Amino acid sequence: MWTDEIVEEIHQIREEYAKSFNYDLDAIFADLRKKEAESGREVVNLSRKPGITTRWSGRVKDICGDTTDTSHRLT
Repeated sequence: MWTDEIVEEIHQIREEYAKSFNYDLDAIFADLRKKEAESGREVVNLSRKPGITTRWSGRVKDICGDTTDTSHRLT
């Protein structure tokens, strides 16, 4: 079976990183957040915001899941 050296290296690095935190996801997440803050780079949130109009329906969906029709008909 063929193996990709780069993928294997990434798997090894990921395994060593997780092992250094005793596979504790909370500790890993905290470390990644710390590195993110220390990087000085702008962090962009790409999650959908409530009240955004969907492209096809013309409706606005809010947090509760209710929809409001925002389409305008010319008559």
